[in-house]
Amino acid sequence: MGKNVVVVGVSLICVVACVVAVTVGVTKFGHSDSKENAGGGGQIASSTKAVQSICQPTRYREACESTLSSSAGNTSDPKELVKTAFKVAKEEITKALEKSATIKAVKEDPRAAEGLEICKEVIEYAVNDLERTVDSVGAFSMEDMDEFLEDIKIWTGGAITYQEVCFDAFENTTSDAGQKMRQLFNISRELTSNALTIIDEAKSILAYLNIPGLDIGNLTEAAAHRRLLGSKPWVAGELPPWVSDPRRRIMDTPIGQIKANAVVAQDGSGQFKTIADALKTVPPKNIDPFIIHIKAGVYKEYITIEKKMMNVILVGDGATKTIITGDKNFAAGVQTFKTATFAAIGDGFMARDIAFENTAGAAGHQAVALRVVSDFAILYNCRFDGYQDTLYAVRGRQFYRDCIITGTVDFIFGDAQAVFQKCTMLVRKPMDNQQNMVTAQGRTEQNGPGVFVLQGCTISGTPDYMPVKAKNPSYLGRPWKEYSRTIVMTSNIEDVIAPQGWTAWAGDFALNTLFYAEYQNKGTGSNLAQRVKWAGIKTLSPPQADGFTPGKLFVTGDKWIPQTGVPYVGGAFSA
Repeated sequence: MGKNVVVVGVSLICVVACVVAVTVGVTKFGHSDSKENAGGGGQIASSTKAVQSICQPTRYREACESTLSSSAGNTSDPKELVKTAFKVAKEEITKALEKSATIKAVKEDPRAAEGLEICKEVIEYAVNDLERTVDSVGAFSMEDMDEFLEDIKIWTGGAITYQEVCFDAFENTTSDAGQKMRQLFNISRELTSNALTIIDEAKSILAYLNIPGLDIGNLTEAAAHRRLLGSKPWVAGELPPWVSDPRRRIMDTPIGQIKANAVVAQDGSGQFKTIADALKTVPPKNIDPFIIHIKAGVYKEYITIEKKMMNVILVGDGATKTIITGDKNFAAGVQTFKTATFAAIGDGFMARDIAFENTAGAAGHQAVALRVVSDFAILYNCRFDGYQDTLYAVRGRQFYRDCIITGTVDFIFGDAQAVFQKCTMLVRKPMDNQQNMVTAQGRTEQNGPGVFVLQGCTISGTPDYMPVKAKNPSYLGRPWKEYSRTIVMTSNIEDVIAPQGWTAWAGDFALNTLFYAEYQNKGTGSNLAQRVKWAGIKTLSPPQADGFTPGKLFVTGDKWIPQTGVPYVGGAFSA
C-alpha cells in the first residue's frame, strides 16, 4: 500500500473487517462450502470472494479490492483481518505523517506551517476514532446492528471531515503545500468514501453473500467468537457508560444543588481562579462525569477540552454572567481552526449557562467562539457570540437546546450531525461589502452523516442589523461543501431572511448535490414563493421530516439526551 493510502483511508479496512467479521466469521462457524475451504487454494478463494463481495457496491471498487487484498493476504479469519489492518494502519499513518512534514514550502509561509500543524492534530483525532472502530468489533452483536452502524458511520464520517479540515487549513496560503496535501490524501479520500458506502450497504452485503443458513437476527455464536478480540470500555452499538451515569443529570438541577468536582471563581471563592487550572485535574480518559462550576466572571482564556478529557461538564452562573472570551482571528494571521476561544474535543462534553465569545469583530473575518469536535455533545442555555464563523460544529453527534447564536458570515458551520432545538439565531451587522449566511454546512459525501437541523428555532436580527438588511441581505445558508445538508423545520423565520432563502457559494457549485429543505415554518421570512429553484432544494413529506428529528436522526437520541435532564423533544412539534 502506498504512502497516501492509509492516513485516513484505513477506515475502509476497519469497516470492511467489521463486515468480514460478520460474513466470513459465520462461514467459519459451520456454514462454509467444504470444497472451497479444502486446502490453501480454497482459503484464498474464500478470502477473495469475501473481499470482492464487500467491495461490490463501492464507488471506487478497484481501490477497495486492491487495498483490502494486499492488507489481508489469504486469511479469512476476522481476528487476523482486524489485527493486520490495525498494524498496517499504524505503520502507514506514521510514515505518511513523517513524509507530510517534509513539505518544504511551509518554511516560507507561516500560515502554511500552521496548516501543517493542524493537519497533524486532526489526523491524530482520526487515528483515535479508527482505534475505537477496531476495538468495537470484538464485542459487536447483530442485535445491535443499527446502533453499531451509527457509531462507525459517525467515526468514519469524522475521518473524512478531518481530511477536509486539513485541506482547509491551507486556504489563503501563498505556497503550494495545500495542493500537495490534497495529492497525498487523494487515494485515502476514495477509500473513506468507499467505507461510508460499505456501512450503508452492510445489510445488503450480507444478503449479497447469500451464505446458506445465515440468520441475520441470530448470530450469537459468531458474536461470541468476535468477543474473543477483547473486552473494551466502550463498544460500538452500546452507549458509552458515562452517558447513562445518573450524575450527568444536571441540566435541570439548580446550580446550588450541583456537587462539582472543581469550582472556578475569579474572586478566590473557588478551588481555582482559571478554567485551565481546573481542567488539569480531569483524570485522563475519564469515564465518570467531571463537573466544573464556573462562577460569574469574564474569563479571558483560550481553552481546549482535550481528546483524553472525556465527559467534562461545565456549569456557569448564566449566559450573561459566566463569559469565556477571546479575539483570535484570521485577519491577524491565525488559521480559522485555531481561532477558537474554546475548543471541546473530548467526547461527552456538556455545558450549560455559559457564554462563549470571540470579540474580533466583523473586520477580523473568520473568528471562532466555540469549536465542538466532541461526540455526544450537549449545550443548553448557552450563548455563542461572534461575527464570521462563530460556531464551528466540526463532527460527531451534537445537541443544542435553548441557545443563542449570533454572527454574520457562515456563523454556524462544520459537518457535525447537529440538532438545534428551540435556539435563537441572531444576524448581526456585517461589513459594508458582506452578506450574511446563518449556516454553511460542510458535508462532502452523499451518504455522510453530517447535517444541521434547526427545529423550533427563531431566526431574527440584532437591532444594529435591521437598518441595513436591504443593503446586506441574509440567507438561511450556503453550501460550504458539495453535499451540504441543512433542514429548517417548524421554526419562526423573521423578515431578516431574503425572499430567495438560500445563496450559492460560488457559481453553480453544489447546487445540484446539496440537500436543503424548509418544513412547516412560520414568520414573515418563511414564505417559499420566491425561494431559489435549485435541484438540491427538497420538499419533505411528514415522514421524511420526522426522520430529521433527534429521536430518529440520532439512533440513540432518546437514550442519551433525556438522561441529562435537558429539555428535549424527540419527535416533531408544531412551529
